[in-house]
Amino acid sequence: MMPGSNKGSSAYEPRADELIPLNKAADLSGLSKSYLRLLVNGGEIWGIKVGRNWVTTEKAVRKFLARERKRGPKPKKKSD
Repeated sequence: MMPGSNKGSSAYEPRADELIPLNKAADLSGLSKSYLRLLVNGGEIWGIKVGRNWVTTEKAVRKFLARERKRGPKPKKKSD
């Protein structure tokens, strides 16, 4: 595992030329940089901290987006 990798990550070790900053991953995915950071921290998407910046790979982002996900809770209806 690469130094500084997040907890719960798999044995996946990308090449250095595959790493992209989270702001580029946000542009690719349509997700916000802060949400991607939460996903990395939660082990939902592969990523590591390099210096003071977090990076991931396009492959990891696409893999996450391809997963079938449950939708969040529906808002409760107000009773009349």
